[in-house]
Amino acid sequence: MLREVTERGTFTAAAQALGYTQSAVSRQVAALEQATGVRLFDRCSGGVRPTSAGRALLRHAVTALDALDAADRELRGAEDDTGPVRLGFFPAAGAVLVARALAALRQQLPRTRVMTREGTTPSLVRSLRTGTLDLALLSSRPPHRSPDTDDPPLRVEPLLDDRLVLTVPASGQFADRASLTAQHLVGETWIGSPAGVDEPLLGVWPGLPGRPRIHHATRDWLTKLHLVAAGTGITTVPSTLLSAIPPGVRLISIDDLPEERRRVSLVRLPGPTTPPTRALVHALRQHAADLAQ
Repeated sequence: MLREVTERGTFTAAAQALGYTQSAVSRQVAALEQATGVRLFDRCSGGVRPTSAGRALLRHAVTALDALDAADRELRGAEDDTGPVRLGFFPAAGAVLVARALAALRQQLPRTRVMTREGTTPSLVRSLRTGTLDLALLSSRPPHRSPDTDDPPLRVEPLLDDRLVLTVPASGQFADRASLTAQHLVGETWIGSPAGVDEPLLGVWPGLPGRPRIHHATRDWLTKLHLVAAGTGITTVPSTLLSAIPPGVRLISIDDLPEERRRVSLVRLPGPTTPPTRALVHALRQHAADLAQ
């Protein structure tokens, strides 16, 4: 429960994930605060965030659970290189970068258990801070700053810089054009991602004049691309997804708007890492370098 509230950022979201009512989660948090004698969460605009005491309690709880898991594996004679490694990533990283890195890791360390989870930057950073993730792949726009200001500072390793590209139906009105201007895009139907407190609007070219018409909203980038192929609209995708673009989709440039760059970084807490974690980091570096070529 403590982990879910921390990672989800609200009692309501944690209750939905756990199958409880919001009031039940609130009562459990209140009971835990009474038992420990400290405030575990600060109530803030849009949700809650753990206090330093809350982060410490969750960190120790995760350590205890990991120790129990390690003891179980040792008693069963399992090798230390089995993991687990817990990796979080932003949505567009899963289809190509994460999938390729995990395939390579399976060849090197077939017994290693990697658990992955997609999320927004704030939720992934919270999970790193509380010890429920070992690594996170995050995306950022210039200027590239640390994803949070807490101590100790997170270790941020840039893996690659990619660019945003526009995708259009191969048989649509732009089929014969090599490039477009911003004026061509006024009034077009866009396929975007649901925007929220933790999630910016994705899928619409940044800085486009006017209010975009978004008729389809999905977080899954491959769904966006197949909707483009079906002729239902246009969308933007990171260049790292080029190898996953389905038939029926064309890439096209925009002449009069600035190029949009994104940086993919590998983020973790400072401190020692396990052999499986180092092996996964190596695989991610290798395949990020391949994508950057």
